[in-house]
Amino acid sequence: MRANPFPAPLLFTNHNRKRTTIMKVSPSLKSLKKRHPNCQVVRRKGRVYVINKVAPRYKARQG
Repeated sequence: MRANPFPAPLLFTNHNRKRTTIMKVSPSLKSLKKRHPNCQVVRRKGRVYVINKVAPRYKARQG
């Protein structure tokens, strides 16, 4: 009997997954950029984002 050339995909449990952060969507970023001292406002592909490399939980997008 030949081995299956397409093995079943690996099943990941919660401890194997990389933790992702939720991006907050807001109509105005003025108050969101003041939540942490390392927050930066950047513009990418026509959208305005608040990014924070120290604490990624403060991510936000305008719109």
